[in-house]
Amino acid sequence: MVSIDVIVPQSAPRRWQELVIERLGADGHDVAVLHQPEAAAWPAAAKAAFAFEQRLFRRKGPSLGAPLGKIEARSGGRPAALRLDLAGNAAPSDIPTIGLLFDGSRFDLMAAIAVAAGRLPVIEAVLDGKTVVGRALPMVDKRESAALGAEDVLARAVTLIVSIARAFAKGRPFHSDGTPDDRYRSKATAFGFASAYLGSALPRLGREAIRRVGYRHAHWRVGYRFTDAPGVAETGRLGTGWSVLPDPGDHFYADPFPFQWRGRSFLFVEDYPHATGKAVISVVPFDASGVPEKPRVVLEEPHHLSYPQVFERDGAIWMLPEASAGGRLTLYRGSSFPDRWIAETVLVEGEISDATLLEHGGLLWLFATDRDGHGSTSDTLVVFSAPALSGPWKPHPMNPVLIDLRMARPGGAFIRNREGSVLLPVQDGTLGYGGGLGLSELLELDQRTVRLSQPRPVDPQGDWPYPKIHTLNRAGRLEVIDGIAAVRKRSGKQ
Repeated sequence: MVSIDVIVPQSAPRRWQELVIERLGADGHDVAVLHQPEAAAWPAAAKAAFAFEQRLFRRKGPSLGAPLGKIEARSGGRPAALRLDLAGNAAPSDIPTIGLLFDGSRFDLMAAIAVAAGRLPVIEAVLDGKTVVGRALPMVDKRESAALGAEDVLARAVTLIVSIARAFAKGRPFHSDGTPDDRYRSKATAFGFASAYLGSALPRLGREAIRRVGYRHAHWRVGYRFTDAPGVAETGRLGTGWSVLPDPGDHFYADPFPFQWRGRSFLFVEDYPHATGKAVISVVPFDASGVPEKPRVVLEEPHHLSYPQVFERDGAIWMLPEASAGGRLTLYRGSSFPDRWIAETVLVEGEISDATLLEHGGLLWLFATDRDGHGSTSDTLVVFSAPALSGPWKPHPMNPVLIDLRMARPGGAFIRNREGSVLLPVQDGTLGYGGGLGLSELLELDQRTVRLSQPRPVDPQGDWPYPKIHTLNRAGRLEVIDGIAAVRKRSGKQ
């Protein structure tokens, strides 16, 4: 590994800075900790507002923005080959120095100000104050909370800086990604936070509280259509002909994956009962006329399940559902299709979401997101490869491939179009979770490089009544999507 000097504030450092040091040490780096006396602390207003929201949302333990008494200084075993300026104002040095900019500001308070103002901040890793060598566009899951939003942003600051240190240790040269973004190059001040919080964050929090009195927090609905015509992937728009899969209102269906078997169409879905808050996997058989039968549960675990990708390979039918709440990605084999599934093997450990399978270049690949311990599950793309379905599955050396709320999280199975291109439906979190879907082309994939195009947004125009979609799949004539519906609570109960 490599010798690294980490520069932190001498007084009132934050938990995220301590976490960077812990993560670098866990990676085996020789870490020295240096103090920067003049680094700015967060104002009392930010501390009070975030403490209030922590209690409101019943979050336990220190947040990543929480102040610490001190991070002890310590020496390294060898002279540093790299410096990480987490305080924001370290003196220049002959040693390559990486600093972070939060919406153009050197101070992490700007992350809190940006989220409070309703913006989605950009984090840039800058070499020697001049060249951007890494960029992150974090997902903010709960837009109504400035505290939880800042947590999501600071979590990706940790991911970004640790990934850059890993690349440096592997001898990969810094890749120039232009100059710093100057869109929001304003000062991070106590007045700026108070103004953003009182003028934007508090009203937003109040509106969401009122909405939740009468409406479900989230309720998805699945759409389906049988068609011989080109689908969404070919046309780039939803179009017409959609039917809504009925649901009873006290639970919803989402993440639809169709499968053709013995001339019949089956639809596998996340089945989420509002009363339990833990989803199972259900199947919806269709009759010969294309009418859906009543959904029935086919897989349940102690933890939440979703994204039931079903496919045929090696003479068997398999399911690879998302189970990030269980901390592992498990492959299931259909022992009596479609109702009985047996856990075959664990492919990947960790909080892996929406793992999507692809065969390419003589290998099998999984594209997924990784929560990386903190923050959102929707903004950090990781890729794994294996010679066979059973593994061993190895992480790609570029992981994380990107940190980008617009295209990191898969939204359906890979698509091979008529021109021979490979497309991946990707979720766009710009408008919030489930806010939209795009199609990214796979430009390059091997054991050294992963490259996707910027997504082409799916046009929601058509007769589908819920334009905020986040899943697209097709098997034969059956094409499926999903979308968020505004559903009232019954008698004020969850």
